[in-house]
Amino acid sequence: MMSNLVPGFPSQAAQLPKDVSVQLPHGLLLGATNAAVKLTFSSWSSMARLKAGQIGALAEEYVEGKLQLDGAMRDVMGAVTRLLPGNPVESDTGWWSDFLRRAKSLAAHTPHKDAAQIQFHYDVSDAFYALWLDPRRVYSCAYYRDLTDTAITLEKAQEAKLDHICRKLMLKPGERFLDIGSGWGALLLWAAEHYGVQATGITLSKNQHAHVQQLIAQKDLGHRVNVQLRDYRDLHPGPDLQPFDKISSVGMFEHVGHANMTAYFAKIMELLVPGGLVMNHGITAGGLDNRQLGAGMGDFIEKYIFPGGELQHVSAMLEHIARGGLELLDAENLRPHYARTLWDWSNALEARLDEARLVLAADGGPEAAEKILRAYRLYLAGSAMSFEQSWVSLHQLLAIRPLADGARPPYPFNRGYMYSQP
Repeated sequence: MMSNLVPGFPSQAAQLPKDVSVQLPHGLLLGATNAAVKLTFSSWSSMARLKAGQIGALAEEYVEGKLQLDGAMRDVMGAVTRLLPGNPVESDTGWWSDFLRRAKSLAAHTPHKDAAQIQFHYDVSDAFYALWLDPRRVYSCAYYRDLTDTAITLEKAQEAKLDHICRKLMLKPGERFLDIGSGWGALLLWAAEHYGVQATGITLSKNQHAHVQQLIAQKDLGHRVNVQLRDYRDLHPGPDLQPFDKISSVGMFEHVGHANMTAYFAKIMELLVPGGLVMNHGITAGGLDNRQLGAGMGDFIEKYIFPGGELQHVSAMLEHIARGGLELLDAENLRPHYARTLWDWSNALEARLDEARLVLAADGGPEAAEKILRAYRLYLAGSAMSFEQSWVSLHQLLAIRPLADGARPPYPFNRGYMYSQP
């Protein structure tokens, strides 16, 4: 039966990685009994997906309870890299595929759909995110001043990231500062409290908006900080909105969509004063042409984690910045920092799985809670692996709205100020 449904698979049992075992639907165990990672299949069709290297489909079956996965998440992800049939950043780059991707991007990123997609991810449960994020709930790549120093905590690394961004932007007291996609308010409040700016944040997440409003009231910062439930496309300079001196966007442009990216940076330029700076921090693709990871991994993330998310190579992002009218000043690759951040998140979640089940079940019941938890376990560990393997990357891109007539902008054109002791 097995040989009819999945030709050649039994003969490949000896080719399984030494740390992986597979239990077939009829109970036969392939591989070592003490393997670090064990896959237990309940259907023969799942075996075909394993043989084909469809890792994303297997992840979906795990979330849906059709596949049992045993082992530490680091061991699981190590096994995944050896089970993949090839490089997951390779994709079809023909003109027709590119045309279809652009059409899909245009359809997926209307203001209404973007709001729904953001709420799908970020409004899962504030209490769930609080279990594995740092106390400030910074949900983006941290900055470890020394990657070799294992004593640096996630909390300190996130504070270092917040300050790194503020110093890159050369924030000064009284400046008008906008944070696009302000999340749970960490950067917004850090900039106001440590740099004295007049801070405005916008988000599409109802949960995050309510949380930040509470923090602003608790800290008595209502005179200098405000947060709005608003789409960036709805911001228009005029009598009711003065341009900003500095703008940040952290972990947000992944949701903008390829088709809207030039317009996104053009909107940022419109919102900046001449000579104003923008710091864009976000995930970029590891390949030049792929919009998501192959082997079904991108499809899994699209379905369970980030609907509507699209990635582009940093070279494409630089073109969009230029077409939007901005001048690039500095680009910094923080890829290894995100791998470590994600492992910190993954380890924190793995240590509190029972609490996570209870928190998620309180909102949607035990069955939905188990699906969400399985999806996030794979998402965090799988993302960490992807950054380690250079399949995806993370870049901070600093740009400026040029001054008229080629005047020299108020920027030192060296990095010394960024890395001086805070």
